[in-house]
Amino acid sequence: MEWGLLVLGLALGGGLGWWWGRRQLAAATPAPLPWAAMFASLPWGCLLVDEENQLLLCNPAAQDLLCLSRWQPGQPRLLLELVRSYELDQLIQQTRNQTTPCVTEWAFYPPPAEAAPVPIPLRATSQLLTAGYVVVFLENRQTWVELTQARERWVTDLTHELKTPLTAMKLVAEALEQRLDPPLQNWVTRLLGEIKRLIDLVQNWLEVAQGRSSSPNPLPVDLPALVQDVWQTLEPLARRKQIHLVYSGPASLWVSGDERHLYRMLCNVLDNSIKYSPANGSIRLTITPQMAQERVQIEVIDQGPGFPPADIPHLFERFYQGQIHPQFHESGIGLGLAIVRQIVTAHGGQVTAANHPEGGAWLQIQLPRTAAPLDAPPDKER
Repeated sequence: MEWGLLVLGLALGGGLGWWWGRRQLAAATPAPLPWAAMFASLPWGCLLVDEENQLLLCNPAAQDLLCLSRWQPGQPRLLLELVRSYELDQLIQQTRNQTTPCVTEWAFYPPPAEAAPVPIPLRATSQLLTAGYVVVFLENRQTWVELTQARERWVTDLTHELKTPLTAMKLVAEALEQRLDPPLQNWVTRLLGEIKRLIDLVQNWLEVAQGRSSSPNPLPVDLPALVQDVWQTLEPLARRKQIHLVYSGPASLWVSGDERHLYRMLCNVLDNSIKYSPANGSIRLTITPQMAQERVQIEVIDQGPGFPPADIPHLFERFYQGQIHPQFHESGIGLGLAIVRQIVTAHGGQVTAANHPEGGAWLQIQLPRTAAPLDAPPDKER
């Protein structure tokens, strides 16, 4: 949607700039009907201001969104006199300063009437034209806001419903663990660990859906050992597609963090890599200590089709579902990478996503490094 508006802005803006220049040269000449008709029939709100921020054009959709009843075509007036919106004014000024398209979102409050005004969630995309003119496209985000709220309620309700049976399964597994002898006890112990991790996952879903973030309990965590634990859990999924993990890095490297949260972060990353990797492929995971910054960099590269370029800016947004690749036909609910970013950010780290030059999705994660415990073995390269 945003790129479509920008492309439309460039095309329409060029035409508007040409039309307005001709109009300035021949003020008595009426506006060309084709441009006026296109401007009026656009499904988005659209307005044009000159270098002095006078409102020159405003289509019916924009008049409805901004509650503009006092503006009349052919009677330029300062935009701030008609629309009391600091965000819109700042967007126009930012567009002139940066000379590049700009986007902003805000809650617009219509002028007060008899009843309390209801805010309208708006997104504005701006484009600089010639001579300081700026064209702005407006989009009502109310439908998107309602859809997001509905998804949040759905995830919240689902997680609450899952908690009860998972807790019951945990109690049953704990009772069985005490009554069985090896090797059966070993299987129940492993099952109990997976149930506990599933309970943590449900809790993470709930926190992300509600926009909350639990504070991590920082302790030294051996990152390569944690990677092996995560892969052991996911190995049955990888085995179905004959996918193997190629690890490069030290045998032991310590970070400061909450082991449960870091486990969930790595599990989400590698689960995505398995899901979108072709059969008989491999996943490369590299851990690199960055001594100068006292940080650790994790790189995960799969052999899948990579991310659609239009999806990359939105991959870590809650509930964002990108394009489905025809080869895989799989789509989640848009929380996996949002949980990854939430956990990494809570640990004081950073995460980025891109397509690797050699092909495949490429995630880079940076985490703070910490000293190894006194009883830890020395680092060795694998």
